[in-house]
Amino acid sequence: MAILGNIIKTAIELKDKLTPEPSPSEAQYSILKDMLEKAKDTAFGQRYNFSTLLEAPDLERDFKATVPVHDYHKMHDDWWHRLLEGEADITWPGIPSYLALSSGTTGSAPKRIPVTDDMLEAIRKAGVQQVTCLANFGLPAEFFEKETMMLGSSTNLKRNGPFLEGEISGISTSNIPFWFKGYYKPGEEISSIDDWDERVRQITKQAADWDIGALSGIPSWIELMLKKVIQHHKLHTIHDLWPNLSVYTPGGVAFEPYRKSFEKLLARPLIYIDTYLASEGFLAFQCRPDTQAMSLIINNGIYFEFVPFVEKNLTDEGSVRDDAEFFTLDEAEEDKDYVLLISTVAGAWRYMIGDTIKFTDKSRHEMIITGRTKHFLNVVGSQLSVHKMNAGIQALEAHFECSIQEFTVAAVKREEDEEYIHKWYLGSDDDIDPQEAAKKLDEVLQKMNKNYKVARSKALKDVVAKVVPTDMFYRWNEASKKKGGQVKTPRVMKENQFAAWEAFVQANLP
Repeated sequence: MAILGNIIKTAIELKDKLTPEPSPSEAQYSILKDMLEKAKDTAFGQRYNFSTLLEAPDLERDFKATVPVHDYHKMHDDWWHRLLEGEADITWPGIPSYLALSSGTTGSAPKRIPVTDDMLEAIRKAGVQQVTCLANFGLPAEFFEKETMMLGSSTNLKRNGPFLEGEISGISTSNIPFWFKGYYKPGEEISSIDDWDERVRQITKQAADWDIGALSGIPSWIELMLKKVIQHHKLHTIHDLWPNLSVYTPGGVAFEPYRKSFEKLLARPLIYIDTYLASEGFLAFQCRPDTQAMSLIINNGIYFEFVPFVEKNLTDEGSVRDDAEFFTLDEAEEDKDYVLLISTVAGAWRYMIGDTIKFTDKSRHEMIITGRTKHFLNVVGSQLSVHKMNAGIQALEAHFECSIQEFTVAAVKREEDEEYIHKWYLGSDDDIDPQEAAKKLDEVLQKMNKNYKVARSKALKDVVAKVVPTDMFYRWNEASKKKGGQVKTPRVMKENQFAAWEAFVQANLP
């Protein structure tokens, strides 16, 4: 009998029942007020008169009117560069312990995003909140005695002056609570290996010694790791080695494009629980089984604002205009796309994180990520979000009875007439006719997106598809960024990056 598992499960269920659900508006107001109070004596707080704001009769309205919107580059150029130069008390009290490295575009320097002790505490609290929500998924008591495989970036953080640098998954994993370390795999020694292939080799060697109940990590890299383990141990499925594997958290990356190929590695489907952990903070997680939406974490170190994702609110570069409409959590509506702004206990203020979201259930503050502000294909008015692209790829998989694990698309001009077309690259190891795939994808997208259909009758003259081995995408990531960790294939590429991608494909095709 799983005595310890029953104790843990009972404690989780009891905490979930006894923890009161905060009023969203009250929780968000309280978070904002507490952050302004704590940061009022920083350089940023003094510049924007936080002390005066705290006395305002309408705090949220005056906050929006006083503090400008920032993207990473504005935040860095105006404020965070001073942190890197050794100054304290810039946008948050003190000097942060860590810098989260977030990959830029090919060839550009990585972003360095402050991670304060307050943010680490908020991430830990969010993790505990997510664990308590496991009570909603009907897991057996035995599950709570099993180990969790977290395959993120290396925990071997690099020293840069007063800071330790690494990707957010490596930073958060290096700060897991002491009580969880006994459940955590692959463990501190293996997770500190920088080279992703070597880390997977060590995981493969020790995999038989572990009883894994849950997996966490980006789907493409988790899938490659599972394939290596299965191959090394000569298994039919991963459940031959880890029979108690029941849960997978994909880490904020849309899982559906990977589902078919992923489930070929399993004896049975898993419970998929999505999370939204960005370099800037832990924003949301899935809290119940009968939805794929995630619940915003409204009472833990992040204040949210929402900008309607319409042309008048955005610049040509995809940034939010100063005169845009800004909504609080109370004011936002269901089934509309919003650009997400956050203010955090890491000293990000009215910060455009780059994602677009849509609420599916306001009463539960549940949302889905619909895309990226700069990964939104709208060169000729098609208004094609990554969410719609994923749905189109799923339709292709169903039509061809195939698996398409990766894809990318760009709006390019045909050489012969300089007219715009959409050019897709589909990553699949199945036999797919590219012309038929392009035709079907075009048909599906016209049915689900009226703006795309209008564009196809006017300026968008054609749709072309190329099918390449899935491994081509992983090799591209390794060549242009690195392998494993938080690395994701861009779903939409700009012209220069797409040209580099096509050159890479041509050079590496057999």
